[in-house]
Amino acid sequence: MSILEIIGGAVLLLVCVLIIIICLAQEQKSQDSMTAALTGASADSFYGKNEGRTKEAILGKITRFLGIILFIVTLAVNIVPLFTDK
Repeated sequence: MSILEIIGGAVLLLVCVLIIIICLAQEQKSQDSMTAALTGASADSFYGKNEGRTKEAILGKITRFLGIILFIVTLAVNIVPLFTDK
């Protein structure tokens, strides 16, 4: 095992743990459409206009970013040994 494989494995493990923690920190999505239909709420409210700045939106963006990093590091960890063994 090379140093790059060890570092890649450690980064993979760290990203996996972070994704698990952030996914557990997110709130479960409910069926807001039924609530809006009953109460007459619309997306023109303060919450609807600032939806990208909420805790849920930030956690969603972080999860998406970590998922992309996980994909890239997984590819790198699997491709690096092909070029270092020769």
